[in-house]
Amino acid sequence: MTDQLPLDAIDLKILSELQQDGRIRNNELASRVGLSQPPSLRRVRSLFARGFIRAIRAALNERLLGYEVTSFVLIQLTSQARASVQAFEAAIAKNPLVLQCWQLSGDADFLLKCVARNAEGLHQQLLQFAAMPEIRTIRTYPVLGLSKDAQLPIPADLASTG
Repeated sequence: MTDQLPLDAIDLKILSELQQDGRIRNNELASRVGLSQPPSLRRVRSLFARGFIRAIRAALNERLLGYEVTSFVLIQLTSQARASVQAFEAAIAKNPLVLQCWQLSGDADFLLKCVARNAEGLHQQLLQFAAMPEIRTIRTYPVLGLSKDAQLPIPADLASTG
């Protein structure tokens, strides 16, 4: 899907600007990237349609919203059979306290980013995971702090020259 049209330098500028401020108004974006408003809006819509932009959303402060515990949870399944993986993913998709679920290669099958209101909430969440028949092992890593939260670097060599 993303290979339909190559990116050019203006597309890369648009991606960079939106990554810095997803709330930027189209008139300001157009000015920053050197376009008038209609072509700017068309390009943003094209970048969405082609999959370069997955979403624009606010990054919320978990602690201020009452989620005192963030943890990463490594999950090893009892089987990597398609049915087991799908059952696990379906159960995780329904859990609002699992913010991200990454499928891995190696010793663990999945890495989850989870939030809980407190230590007891984390404990209850882990008990729910342990009750799932697809899970063999669970390893939990509570987060002490965030040291880096960076934007995705946009490679300049993606821009087409023709």
